[in-house]
Amino acid sequence: MITLDRAILSGLRHWLFIINLLFGIFVGLPWLAPVFMQTGQLGPARTIYLIYSTQCHQLPQRSFFLFGAKSSYSLAEIQAAWQDTNNPYILRQFIGNTEMGWKVAWSDRMVSMYTSIFIGGLLRAAWPFRRRLKSLSFWAFGLLAIAPMLLDGGTHMVSDLAGLGHGFRDSNVWLAWLTGSVLPPTFYAGDALGSFNSWMRLLTGTLFGVGVVWLAYPYLEQGMHETAEMLEAKLRGAGVLV
Repeated sequence: MITLDRAILSGLRHWLFIINLLFGIFVGLPWLAPVFMQTGQLGPARTIYLIYSTQCHQLPQRSFFLFGAKSSYSLAEIQAAWQDTNNPYILRQFIGNTEMGWKVAWSDRMVSMYTSIFIGGLLRAAWPFRRRLKSLSFWAFGLLAIAPMLLDGGTHMVSDLAGLGHGFRDSNVWLAWLTGSVLPPTFYAGDALGSFNSWMRLLTGTLFGVGVVWLAYPYLEQGMHETAEMLEAKLRGAGVLV
């Protein structure tokens, strides 16, 4: 029992390192899938794709690619290489080929969301005065993280009801009208990297990740610190901790 208490105390003292390590693995594995495909290790690659398919739609036109001509592709390019279909359940099965490269195992929004949590955790670990940083209020978290995600994700979902490639978020005619079409056509249309839709997914994902760290980590810091102090007192009382 004493050994277990010591192990728990060590975990409480190094909770941020443990979380950052686990998040690092979680964030890194989707990028290993295309690496494994490129090096011919199909079993590990397909295992990663399968595991992360439970958490993400994995639509290729909203994902990054490695080892190909481009880092992302339009829906039309995916359809030409895979199947001429708008069915998301069929499109998500496309993981790439030797010419286009191989798909990262989750979408660009998931990449930005979870990577920002990981980077936020690393920055918090490096910040010497992190215990002085107050937690983000729930109202601010809602405005900073939840509202942009719901607005962007919700409009994507409604747009997709018209069929992938046919909704108002695919053409963004409304945005071209608002901006007087001053930007290149590729900015307004589609989901490829550099488009408005791509930027919004990356931005809202990052805001959500930053908001999670800012809201939750100060509470975790306080809780872990207080629990560690109680466990230390218990072990000192038992005469096993000086």
